[in-house]
Amino acid sequence: MPERKIDIQDPFAGYTTQQKQQLYEALAELYSENKRQLFDRLVQYRTRHIAVVLEDIYQSHNASAVLRSCDCFGVQDVHVVENRNQFNPAGDVAVGSSKWVDYYKHADIHSAYNYLHSKGYRIVATLPHENDTMIGDLDLSQPVALVFGTELTGLTQEAIDGADAYVKIPMYGFTESFNISVCAALSLFSTTERMRRDTSIDWQMNDDEQLTQKLHWSLQVIRDGEHVLEQVKQRLKM
Repeated sequence: MPERKIDIQDPFAGYTTQQKQQLYEALAELYSENKRQLFDRLVQYRTRHIAVVLEDIYQSHNASAVLRSCDCFGVQDVHVVENRNQFNPAGDVAVGSSKWVDYYKHADIHSAYNYLHSKGYRIVATLPHENDTMIGDLDLSQPVALVFGTELTGLTQEAIDGADAYVKIPMYGFTESFNISVCAALSLFSTTERMRRDTSIDWQMNDDEQLTQKLHWSLQVIRDGEHVLEQVKQRLKM
């Protein structure tokens, strides 16, 4: 999806589930039945139990590849810290995934961590330390935000010091680290698969959250979606 502003209220906030359903039914008339069925199916696999944080990613194609992996593994939220480098998804790499994944920008790592902590996330930095937990052993009982650093220097010291825990991916070759996009993909595969197998984890969005997500997706497939939404609201007297 386009960038979501943390300090701007969601356009569907304050509406009851019934009102959201009315809005969704009206908007869904404007695109195909196949697309509606796709939304209904995929939203069941969407999660905010795991989120991704990207700190100052230098190469746009790597950041875009992470977005694509998030979409493929059903991870809805990406938080981008722009210290020096601006985040601009590369369309040929993201392959449209920026339409379906929400990303939020933060001015620095501290504001990102503060926001995530306020939402109940445990912040986990990916580092090749000797004493790190293996990614396959990471505790997923509470929401987790996985933090990935820039290609050249990795995570900043501030990002490392502010994390609640650290994980590493096992490596057995001469190369000392994975590419950032590969690291993210491997981490997301491991964590999302284990999360979905664990029946004690409430990882799915609830019914209202799923409906809200389908509304946001609807705006992405309708031309001038936000303007159309306002027209629909007026017609339904909302």
